[in-house]
Amino acid sequence: MMNVYLVGYRCCGKSSTGRLLAECLEWSFADTDETLAARTGQSIAALVNRRGWRYFRELERACLAEIAGGEDQVVATGGGVIVDDRNVAVMKTTGVVVWLAASAAVIRERMRGDARTAAQRPALTSCDADHEIESVLAERTPLYRAASDIVMDTDRVTTPRLVDDLMDRLRPLGIKPDRAPE
Repeated sequence: MMNVYLVGYRCCGKSSTGRLLAECLEWSFADTDETLAARTGQSIAALVNRRGWRYFRELERACLAEIAGGEDQVVATGGGVIVDDRNVAVMKTTGVVVWLAASAAVIRERMRGDARTAAQRPALTSCDADHEIESVLAERTPLYRAASDIVMDTDRVTTPRLVDDLMDRLRPLGIKPDRAPE
């Protein structure tokens, strides 16, 4: 069973990279946050505001476990999926984990430019957004590093170029694209 799991902080390109990679591999694409929002009929922000982070993390774990039962999928995960060791174990046993890394400055810039930020990215701390990015990224970086099989820097690269470079890294693992990114 083989899947490619994309992990990383918010706005690192997991969804856009995942969609294009899945298209090139002719695999299916899943986004855990989109799946949860569709299943609950609520945005991630509304879900977290109503029920809290603990409840969201439980739903996320169940969603990931269900998706991981499939194969030949590219899966964009929520930014905090790696805080639960059970999620990491599921990803490691059913596929390859790719960390899409970005600097705090680039994340900040991307979040400010993304209209979906308010609905899809509820506050993780009580700090202002800039401090939150710095502190949570510092806390999660070792977790992303430990979980990942492949690390890709997304700071200064277009999505097609990132996917092309990632496919070069996946080929030795037996994952071969059916077509090049456009």
